[in-house]
Amino acid sequence: MIPLLKHFDGKKILITGGGGCIGHNLVETLLSGEPGEITVLDDLSSSYEWNIPKDVRNSFIKGSILDDKALDKAFSLHPDYVFHLAAHFANQNSIEHPETDLLVNGLGTLKLLEHSRIAKTEKFVFASSGCSVYGSEAPLPLTEDYVSIHLDTPYQITKLLGELYCNFYHDFYRLPVVIARFFNVYGPGEIPGKYRNVIPNFIYHALKHEPLPITGTGEETRDWTYVSDIVDGTLRCAVDENAVGQAFNLASGIETKVSHVAEIINELTRNDAGTVTRSRRAWDKIVRRRASIEKASRMLGYNPRTKLQEGIDKTVKWMVSNIERIDRSAEVV
Repeated sequence: MIPLLKHFDGKKILITGGGGCIGHNLVETLLSGEPGEITVLDDLSSSYEWNIPKDVRNSFIKGSILDDKALDKAFSLHPDYVFHLAAHFANQNSIEHPETDLLVNGLGTLKLLEHSRIAKTEKFVFASSGCSVYGSEAPLPLTEDYVSIHLDTPYQITKLLGELYCNFYHDFYRLPVVIARFFNVYGPGEIPGKYRNVIPNFIYHALKHEPLPITGTGEETRDWTYVSDIVDGTLRCAVDENAVGQAFNLASGIETKVSHVAEIINELTRNDAGTVTRSRRAWDKIVRRRASIEKASRMLGYNPRTKLQEGIDKTVKWMVSNIERIDRSAEVV
């Protein structure tokens, strides 16, 4: 990781959504090098200020990517690198709040791109979602040259919309844009909650000695990817000149059943409550997920290293050490 971090020595870096799991770990990783200055822009709508690493080189702006004043302040230092992680998350949330989803993920991304163009940003990395843009019928393994226009939720639609805006700004303005398609990210720094992901919610229930709620049969598979591998791939997207104008799957390349994840978590937490099944949500039509990471491996040298059980164990330990803060913050159902 150290040679990779050398690219950011003395650089000004803007991270939107820096209070989330990926942002938290991205900031921590960059701070282990010698960045010039990091700015986190986050409205804390789905994250918490205590989750943003504290360091004199890291400043925090509480504000929305829809707020022009907040954006003007964030771009006043003319960042060399922009990592756009902020989003209206996630699928169920977008079903319930489609207009907010469109504003944040559509207009918000457009505003970030325009500010980056004006600031002559060296590299703009957009956090897209491999669990979104491919739709539910794509053949496995999922490859970057396939996207669907028949999507199941507003969140999936606006993630694809964000990619289209990125392509326009690259093709028309020559803005150096790279699209990173994340797959089922998990790890330290992710707070469980109503709209959050499976693994943190499973761990939280397990720590409370409650049955883990599986929506569906448990036979569904996902391509879970540990956050440090996602951060490594994201940084590689930012520094490789051949990556500009390209989209890359950042994933583990391995599909794992939801039921197996539940077994691992119950074993690690010594939770005897088992699992309980709930009906699958109407929008959730994806039965299997497995990404091809051949392109990222070949072009970027991306090589995910963290095995699922190891990553979950690290995540459990982080959640245990932060359980009091999480109890105050989380809204888990």
